[in-house]
Amino acid sequence: MGKGRLEAFSDGVIAIIITIMVLELKVPHGDNFAVLRPLIPVFFSYVLSFIYLGIYWNNHHHLLQAVRQVNGSTLWANQHLLFWLSLIPFVTGWMGENNFATIPVVLYGVVLLFAGVAYFILTRTLISHHGKDSTLAIAVGKDIKGKVSVIIYFVAILLAFVNSWLACILYVLVAAMWLIPDRRIEKNLTK
Repeated sequence: MGKGRLEAFSDGVIAIIITIMVLELKVPHGDNFAVLRPLIPVFFSYVLSFIYLGIYWNNHHHLLQAVRQVNGSTLWANQHLLFWLSLIPFVTGWMGENNFATIPVVLYGVVLLFAGVAYFILTRTLISHHGKDSTLAIAVGKDIKGKVSVIIYFVAILLAFVNSWLACILYVLVAAMWLIPDRRIEKNLTK
């Protein structure tokens, strides 16, 4: 089957996830800058999660650009990814509302970890469907950055039990690694 419906559905789900996140930002009562101070952690967690969702949307787009079609396994692998991404508004809100307390930061990391694993599974499912010599397989290669990201998430989750701010720094580090779009697929498509 063609990939168009999968792309459109995924775009819609990610747009809804971002909408849910922004609707969770509550307007403070008052008309001075002091009323904004308690919202700083909430806003920081929102910005970080917005960046993560943008990264996933961008890379998902590139991933599907490199394939011709999808199959049933791909549809389920994509649903698996969207499930983990759909939990981002909850953990974002919980983490921000609780000033980056240990357990919310741990759960935020768990969601990021499983989203990373789900993206890896989606990638491998598409490669399996299109073959080891496909444009996608050649572009993804060994996917060192993806594997390193999952390892950093795991370390950050453990570190959150010691210092939740250090764990958040690692979450920011992974986002920074992916902020510049992955050009591997675009390079292979233009060859």
